[in-house]
Amino acid sequence: MRITPRPVALAIVIATGLVSAAAIGAPQMGSAVRDVKAAVAAPTRSPANIARDRYRHPVETLNFFGVKPGDTVVELWPGGGWYTEILAPYVARGGGTYYAAALDRLSGGTKKMIAEKPALYGKIRLAAFPAFAPTDTRVPDGSADVVLTFRNVHNWRMGYQRADKQDYAPEAFRQIFAMLKPGGVLGVVDHRLPESASDERERSSGYMKVSTIRKLAADAGFEFVAASQVNANPRDRADWPDGVWTLPPSYRLKDVDRAKYEAIGESDRMTLKFRKPKRVR
Repeated sequence: MRITPRPVALAIVIATGLVSAAAIGAPQMGSAVRDVKAAVAAPTRSPANIARDRYRHPVETLNFFGVKPGDTVVELWPGGGWYTEILAPYVARGGGTYYAAALDRLSGGTKKMIAEKPALYGKIRLAAFPAFAPTDTRVPDGSADVVLTFRNVHNWRMGYQRADKQDYAPEAFRQIFAMLKPGGVLGVVDHRLPESASDERERSSGYMKVSTIRKLAADAGFEFVAASQVNANPRDRADWPDGVWTLPPSYRLKDVDRAKYEAIGESDRMTLKFRKPKRVR
């Protein structure tokens, strides 16, 4: 005789973890994975950027953060536009908005992309980040679904681009919190420093402790959601002569032990997901 499970029994099974949340949401997740895969496979991406997919795992990373077509996505300090190539067309196709937010003197790469390929990148919006002057163009408060930053928190900690080298990471996280909608997501990828290392190494090596970034986020009001090891690299000891820039793609030591560092690959990276509470106190 076939027995139909009772709703209560099914609830117990789910609660005890015998049925995973991923399985329950499989149709939605499958659609998101396909969308991101298509964006990463787009023929408009440059071969040089595609070559680094094996270190940066864009499909897994963006799906971990839950980025969807149609979202308002803010990328902080997009640099030369590695993720911009993927994200700007991806969200635009779904009617979303992509912001490239950086200090003005660091936004040249994005402006070049807009000028050279307006059909593809012309809808990108530019904003200042961190915004220190009243006249700075900011991402509007409460407007973003997702804010992403890839390998940048160490720069804020080191006071990059400030004459006084003052740490402005706490202020950066406060501004991120403000621009997100309630329930919005902050995704952080950065070079990982072992917890046993001295705090001072965060000021010179380009590596950050997971605990430091989690505290910065918590102090700004964020809830920690999850961590992923998708960008981990156990070959990276995080104690190189010229910090993280010893490794590819920087190769700051040029040809000195280049084969050794090439074999190690790009840095070991934390991948952390935070959320702005739906009800902010």
